[in-house]
Amino acid sequence: MPLFIKDDSTAALVGELATLRGISKQDAVKLAVQAELNRIAETTPLRERFAALRAAYPLPPPTGLVADKAFFDELSGEPE
Repeated sequence: MPLFIKDDSTAALVGELATLRGISKQDAVKLAVQAELNRIAETTPLRERFAALRAAYPLPPPTGLVADKAFFDELSGEPE
């Protein structure tokens, strides 16, 4: 089935890729589409990346201490 590119800027980009790679425009389109499909397939969703980080570096258990202004003042050595 033929694919007609009607947008001049897209056709120019395909032509540039074809020239740089020394391939036909058809192969340039195939190469670009395959590269994008591979990139999408290899991408791990942000939710999964955060879940892996949370599993690898869990938060410490709660201490019950209140982190208010007095707490931070004490940490920085400021007088009350």
